[in-house]
Amino acid sequence: MRHGFIKTAAGTPKIQVADCVYNAGEILKLIRQMETEGAKIMAFPELCITGYTCQDLFWQTLLLDSAKEQLVWLAGETSQVDALIIVGLPWEYNGKLYNVAAVLNRGKILGLVPKTNLPNYAEYYEARHFTPADPETHMVTIGEENVPFGTKLLFSCPQMPGMKVAVEICEDLWVPNPPSVGHALAGANVIVNLSAGDEITGKDTYRRELVKGQSARLICGYIYATAGEGESSTDLVFGGHNLICENGSILKEAKRFINETIYGDLDIRRLVTERRKMTTYPAADTTGYQEIAFALEKEETKLTRTFPRKPFVPSGKEEREKRCDEILTIQAMGLKKRLEHTHSQSAVIGISGGLDSTLALLVTARAFDFLGMPREKITAVTMPCFGTTDRTYRNACDLTEKLGATLREVDIREAVTIHFRDIGHDMENHDVTYENCQARERTQVIMDIANQTGGMVIGTGDLSELALGWATYNGDHMSMYAVNTSIPKTLVRHLVRYYADTCEDDRLSEILLDILDTPVSPELLPPKDGKIAQKTEDLVGPYELHDFFLYYMLRAGYEPDKIFRIAVQTFEGVYDREVILKWLKNFYRRFFMQQFKRSCLPDGPKVGTVAVSPRGDLRMSSDSCVRIWMDQVEKLS
Repeated sequence: MRHGFIKTAAGTPKIQVADCVYNAGEILKLIRQMETEGAKIMAFPELCITGYTCQDLFWQTLLLDSAKEQLVWLAGETSQVDALIIVGLPWEYNGKLYNVAAVLNRGKILGLVPKTNLPNYAEYYEARHFTPADPETHMVTIGEENVPFGTKLLFSCPQMPGMKVAVEICEDLWVPNPPSVGHALAGANVIVNLSAGDEITGKDTYRRELVKGQSARLICGYIYATAGEGESSTDLVFGGHNLICENGSILKEAKRFINETIYGDLDIRRLVTERRKMTTYPAADTTGYQEIAFALEKEETKLTRTFPRKPFVPSGKEEREKRCDEILTIQAMGLKKRLEHTHSQSAVIGISGGLDSTLALLVTARAFDFLGMPREKITAVTMPCFGTTDRTYRNACDLTEKLGATLREVDIREAVTIHFRDIGHDMENHDVTYENCQARERTQVIMDIANQTGGMVIGTGDLSELALGWATYNGDHMSMYAVNTSIPKTLVRHLVRYYADTCEDDRLSEILLDILDTPVSPELLPPKDGKIAQKTEDLVGPYELHDFFLYYMLRAGYEPDKIFRIAVQTFEGVYDREVILKWLKNFYRRFFMQQFKRSCLPDGPKVGTVAVSPRGDLRMSSDSCVRIWMDQVEKLS
């Protein structure tokens, strides 16, 4: 439960229709298994104590009494189980029968939630037996306890601040205005759905998208437990298609037709953070709702949830290729508009033979194609200096030629040497002045060439460099339009590789693959034995770590110790704890210290959910103090 994680479970017992004693025993077996796995919220299918397919047996008093007896028995048998348990059964109230979800915790029945929307079409005829829920909350007596009976019940846990659980049943989700909408607006961020939908061809796809979409729309965790094998097959087959989703993502999905129990670690704190920062999400209005407390032991949640090592990059090949093409188009369309608006006759790019300038050139070529402008109007400027290697120089020239742009070479060694003399800098002193003089000279050159050609300078720096401040202020930091400004380094690599894989030009692909194989470097220090001497990741840390840190800090709102926890798990076997901690410290220090560079960024298109534009996603003062973040990081040592 630390860091806001809570383990949840959705299980489908193999029942026997109308045998409440047997079914309660099977439910208890699953509860014991879930308990072993550390689940704190346990969901079971609709009417699982009796079976959904009892049909007119629901009119039998004996069945209803047996179901109630077994619910009380289950409550007693789970008095030592540290969990919130939700099971389905029929319940008679005021002479009418209701399809309800019973909520149990530590031997107590906390509430009964009746189903609101009863399907009575096609294969369903629930209105034959059941009555829709009354909007009012009533009290029913079970043994010596008075228990609330109604749809507007919220279950909260003092040991898990911020978490509120609500329940809806099957068809309630499939209607135009599900009860879960009202529950979420009242503050519920975990919705449990007890279901018994049968399987027909293609329905699983719709169900999956429905549950996933509702979790996204409501910014909640959604636990969907449905009936499976054991229900009557007289006319229908039930698949046990259990789902656990969180804010539009599927955490776990059961294989159908095997009654699989699934587990998912919901991140309650992230859900709370997402709702808080979304200004269009209304404040909770609990009017008409009753809040019921339940208890859990406060303990560590052993995470089975995985976190993508490259959160900015889709994992599946098909989705990744689709996303890469979309991103390249967004970048190119942003540049297209700017070129049109400024009536630019050319675009000027400082081409280094590295990844970022390669991507910028590819994007610019696409923008020119969209405009119907000849690619020779793109001027790619290579500016050799003290750190340039033959490999990067050759790749820069070959790439420009292959794309049909105009190559221009300006050797800046002499200009920089004169500048060193003018400011009294020792050529043998390879400090930050030595490096930045070269970066600023290159920027001056391409700015002036842009003036010569009636064009604009296209920025090449990426999101990862901006996060770390790994850019020379008023050097490569500056441009007239920055196409890579919201592309992290890990994604830059995939975009270039996508282009190499799909360009249908063997020579262009060969060049791009060699660029991908070249170490990331600003090439501002003299090479050693003709090879790159200055490798960025040796200096600031691995970009895959920094992109991971950046995503979970800005997108998810995680604090340093939570990021460290999931990073250690995610990168196990790749980086040890000490290495991750070293670069996490460096990340926070640089992120806060270098905000002044992000405060005056050039314009550039946003392509994903994380961006640092001062006009858009990141409004942060340049002199914000990093103290409380670093204090937490230091405690991890």
